[in-house]
Amino acid sequence: MTQKAMGTKEVIVVGGGLAGLATAMKLAENGCRVKIISVTKVKRSHSVCAQGGINAAMNLKGEEDSPLIHAYDTIKGGDFLANQPPILEMCLAAPAIIHMMDRFGCPFNRTAEGHLDFRRFGGTLYNRTAFCGASTGQQLLYALDEQVRKYESLNQIEKYESHEFMRLILDDSGQARGVVVMDLFNSKLQVLKADAVVMATGGLGLIFKKSTNSTFCTGAANGRLYMQGMLYANGEFIQIHPTAIPGPDKLRLMSESARGEGGRVWVYGDSSKTIVNSEGEEIPCGVTGQPWYFLEELYPAFGNLVPRDIGSREILRICQLGLGVDGKDQVYLDITQLSEEKKEKLKAILEIYQKFTGDDPRQIPMKIFPAVHYTMGGAWVDWPAADDQDREERYRQMTNLRGCFVVGEADYQYHGANRLGANALLSCIFSGLVAGHEVPRYLDSLNSSYREISEKVFEQPLAQEEALKKELLSRNGPENIHCLHEELSDWMVKYVTVRRENHHLQKTLAKIFELKERYKKISLDDHTKFANQTYAFANQFGPMLELAAVITKGALLRNEFRGAHFKPDYPKRDDQNWLKTTIANFSSINAEPQISYKEVDLRHLDPIQRDYTHAKKIQPTLKNIPANIRLLI
Repeated sequence: MTQKAMGTKEVIVVGGGLAGLATAMKLAENGCRVKIISVTKVKRSHSVCAQGGINAAMNLKGEEDSPLIHAYDTIKGGDFLANQPPILEMCLAAPAIIHMMDRFGCPFNRTAEGHLDFRRFGGTLYNRTAFCGASTGQQLLYALDEQVRKYESLNQIEKYESHEFMRLILDDSGQARGVVVMDLFNSKLQVLKADAVVMATGGLGLIFKKSTNSTFCTGAANGRLYMQGMLYANGEFIQIHPTAIPGPDKLRLMSESARGEGGRVWVYGDSSKTIVNSEGEEIPCGVTGQPWYFLEELYPAFGNLVPRDIGSREILRICQLGLGVDGKDQVYLDITQLSEEKKEKLKAILEIYQKFTGDDPRQIPMKIFPAVHYTMGGAWVDWPAADDQDREERYRQMTNLRGCFVVGEADYQYHGANRLGANALLSCIFSGLVAGHEVPRYLDSLNSSYREISEKVFEQPLAQEEALKKELLSRNGPENIHCLHEELSDWMVKYVTVRRENHHLQKTLAKIFELKERYKKISLDDHTKFANQTYAFANQFGPMLELAAVITKGALLRNEFRGAHFKPDYPKRDDQNWLKTTIANFSSINAEPQISYKEVDLRHLDPIQRDYTHAKKIQPTLKNIPANIRLLI
């Protein structure tokens, strides 16, 4: 009996951000019943914090832009680490996604003539970023939620907000059949059943001390799947955003849109100091006492809109030379010279800056510094290209755990070694739409439903989680979970962000294993059942430690300089030895992740020098483009 003959197709989507909502919407369109699991209110998912825009090469500025150039910029921006077929299809689909969101009522900015407006973002010379002022993520999220709520009213979608994913349920053949979740209000565990699960749980910024991520972005869901056998890819690639507001508690993003609208990064120059440019020439650090626009001088072709990995490294380098504002780790981001019209476009982020600093950025240059921002690595998922011979036997966005799909920031596919700004929102929506087509196709291939399998398949994972809960609450050691997190996140920020050195990475890995032992000796100061955040975080911390080990070991082994992975001892990209995807596999026997490598799919574009100093607009030639690509938007 096939799934078609078994009645309603049941799917669970874990995560209520852009990727999760896009998946749920498309699944409902394709006749599935969907349960959405979210640790927070869907409208507060971290996608709401995205500010600057979403990319699509629609050429409305008359610049001869195209989706193929968008794909070229994305592949090059990721330093050629990403598999190329999904990037190509994403960029080809991008204009249709913008039109779809426009139809949904997303309030994109428009030109005086009423056309969609576009701004420039980093890593490209084209205006291809559609935007809603400086709150694009929020508007896209709300528009998709409206579509999801339509299906809620038809009882096709059900939301479980303030619920946390705890475990994937696998049957005896290794197929996903549901999840164990915890109600964050009362700490009760329950089983939700389905024949496929889609994970859309975002990034892992809280592993690092301070980031631009929401505080619920722990990565624990992906960590739990990894501990259940899911392969984790390119974990070492963590994006540092060049411009965040320094703060005592966490860091707030100052969007790339500020530079896209003409904002300039500078410090006061000091001609007695020198810096080496990309040509290997030693040049003075500006004119003493005068504003020095160092990105514009070092990268004249792209200026303040260099890719984020480059911008972050240069800001750090400037501060290490002692040129930081007020002698601190910070530089100026200046929008005071912009027109009132452009300042109005940036109103949302300017208000954020004023709220948290007390200074009006319309009158005084902002003080910013790089911060952990995005997870390029993530769950390994399959992607057969349109012309692969076994395309129909494989499923895009599915992990090595059959029936478990991963989309959005939680997967590894679209950004390689460095993400271009405004590609995140695009990849979230695109991967969600793809999963919305692939999951029903997978369900049609099944010979049985979860309704037909033994209850023991569901009882055992629930019992395991109940036992783990009881054991965690009973720990009575000398360690404090928040102090352990402070240590972990401090080490990760110091040694596994912009600048990486092997001796520091080895010490960090040893520290992580030390923390894993101390984690066994924690004692919780809250044993109540209602809204017990201490217990919830303590439960998340174990998987966070595992992913921290994946990130650190991957970085330790990769001896080259590629994208966001910078090792001063290995100053060049090494395609001969390291043009390959890192694959981490959990081992319960060996404390360390087991690392192997996969070849990168380079079928469309051969690696070239990643130059942002002399670059100019080109019409790139991408090869081997399948004629049978179907953009199912």
